[in-house]
Amino acid sequence: MKREPAKSFQDLIVWQKAHQLVLEVYRFSSSFPKTETYGLVSQLRRASVSVPANIAEGFKKKSLAAYRSISQYCTRLRAKNVDITSFWLQTWDMGIVEN
Repeated sequence: MKREPAKSFQDLIVWQKAHQLVLEVYRFSSSFPKTETYGLVSQLRRASVSVPANIAEGFKKKSLAAYRSISQYCTRLRAKNVDITSFWLQTWDMGIVEN
């Protein structure tokens, strides 16, 4: 089945999944201890929010030079994924959540 080209960043499946991740992170982290409000909660939320934001920003770039920089966006997104994974592992190791 052939899909039509995306007209906005919201049409991108990758953005939709990243947006769902943000919603999950906010819902899940709302149950963290208050002592983590400015620690893990803040870090986890900022890292997750930047993923769909970078996807949207990259979608708006239409020039040839911007297409060359797509690897920079992918690198940034991979780094954020590592950040988020690290923060989740820290919550487990600290006993904030269970596996």
